[in-house]
Amino acid sequence: MMMGLLMSGLILSEATLPTAFASTPVFREYIDTFDGYSFKYPQNWIQVRGAGADIFFRDPVVLDENLSVEFSSPSSSKYTSLEDLGSPEEAGKMVVRQYLTEFMSTRLGVRRQANILSTSSRVADDGKPYYQIEVNIKSYANNNELAVMPQDRVARLEWNRRYLAVLGVENNRLYSLRLQTPEKVFIEEEKDLRRVMDSFRVEKI
Repeated sequence: MMMGLLMSGLILSEATLPTAFASTPVFREYIDTFDGYSFKYPQNWIQVRGAGADIFFRDPVVLDENLSVEFSSPSSSKYTSLEDLGSPEEAGKMVVRQYLTEFMSTRLGVRRQANILSTSSRVADDGKPYYQIEVNIKSYANNNELAVMPQDRVARLEWNRRYLAVLGVENNRLYSLRLQTPEKVFIEEEKDLRRVMDSFRVEKI
């Protein structure tokens, strides 16, 4: 287990001090020296293996709140810079298409509604540019999808989530940090989630 940790990444604790008004959440740093990326995450989140991403962490209480990191293979498509994706707005459209493809449902009467809330570009303290994209996705399902009359098929909201993506390019790869959280939780934890987003770095390997 220790050998696997050394190969895939190194987890380091980050000390934080409590404020006079409320305790500051403690964050850990995940550093993957093998694949070339790092980020910080709340210390109480747990790693889930076999989730399909290179790394996946989940809030043990709010199961719909999680983060993952994925990256492309240089053998399939080589990236030299974020400009290969176009502008942040164009990258946002790409991210939405990817989300909607992943969330496509075979159930009758299910509809996903996606809205891009913001797209931006920033240069981090490592001197590298990153795109940040925020999307809201709602899922609706008919309460009686087999009903003959349209008025008997009433759509109801199944879930309402915020999706936050940070994109970076290094090693001829496109890296993507993805955060998912229910909208009502995002309102409460926005500051901490943005800290996770701002901490994402890609490194030369």
